[in-house]
Amino acid sequence: VQLQACGGGLVQAGGSLRLSCAASGRTFSVYGMGWFRQAPGKEREFVAAISWLGSTYYADSVKGRFTIARDNAKNTAYLQMNSLRPEDTAVYYCARGDSRGSRWSEDYDYWGQGTHVTVSS
Repeated sequence: VQLQACGGGLVQAGGSLRLSCAASGRTFSVYGMGWFRQAPGKEREFVAAISWLGSTYYADSVKGRFTIARDNAKNTAYLQMNSLRPEDTAVYYCARGDSRGSRWSEDYDYWGQGTHVTVSS
């Protein structure tokens, strides 16, 4: 299984970006997908997750600003990020794992390579 994340870039505070995570394989629909991020000098942290049935979970820091979604026909997960803040600057990783969706990185077995998001003030 390979996960290819893209969509990162440089954006001003208040702006928006949409990250995509394309997965190889034919069983995408039965897995949960998650987004995590790691800022310079900090630990990786949970951002959002979506279960195989479409239930969603968010970190408090992004709730109301970010939206996770999935398109099983395209084997792709998305993270729509609105009202971006400088503190959202990080490398964002997508991951495939527990079908229920999870906040815990240990519940994910495949990870993408990361896409950089930089939010300027």
